[in-house]
Amino acid sequence: MIVLLAASACSTTPDRAVSDKQLRKLGESSQAVRARERAEQRLRGVAQAFADRTPLSLGLVVVHDVCVPGSGPGWFFQQKIDDCKVVCSMNITAYYGADPRHMGDTLDRILTAGDHARSGPAGSARPIPFTHDDQGKRLVAYYQGHGPNPQGPRAAEPTRLAVSGQTLTWDTTHGNASHRLVEEPYAGLVDDPPVSRVARAPKSATVADIRKRYGLVFKLELPYSDYYGVLKNGRTRTE
Repeated sequence: MIVLLAASACSTTPDRAVSDKQLRKLGESSQAVRARERAEQRLRGVAQAFADRTPLSLGLVVVHDVCVPGSGPGWFFQQKIDDCKVVCSMNITAYYGADPRHMGDTLDRILTAGDHARSGPAGSARPIPFTHDDQGKRLVAYYQGHGPNPQGPRAAEPTRLAVSGQTLTWDTTHGNASHRLVEEPYAGLVDDPPVSRVARAPKSATVADIRKRYGLVFKLELPYSDYYGVLKNGRTRTE
């Protein structure tokens, strides 16, 4: 959301570092394209790791990629790009199917995959950050029927884990008054690369289709990360 606000503000302020034409030229440069491809490959690799190492079945990936102009000082949320001509960032949201009859075991195996990644060699790739910490243990016990709601006896069914910038949410399974479902991807994102690029794979897939096939939907949100920037002194930086 901060990226989108920055894009909106930069499009209206006269104190922007580059024009629309320059923004597109910099965002379409060969160096930007290579950095974009590397960033997307890394993020898609994280999404795929959940499918490869857990019972989750990957059904849909949505990529959002934005390039915004830098600006002079004066906008309270723009300090990070004050010294830049352009900054490009990307995030991925992935949707998975799962069997609601084995919710406890599914969560347990997701956390086990995170445990294994955490115990690996220092510096190795750790795409799954969720582990059997105190919250994770209580969540698994609840869904396996061995423990109370970790949020309290009168609280709504827990449907969220957030660690290291990643957020994992899922459909409720108890079918009570607080029944909540993962929603379809936001449809308001503009596909106008390189300023704003939206890619869906498969293009025709929907959350409803995933739920119909598997019974339950998980949603993984990876945070925006800056993968390419051009400083006002002409230097570039990549992820």
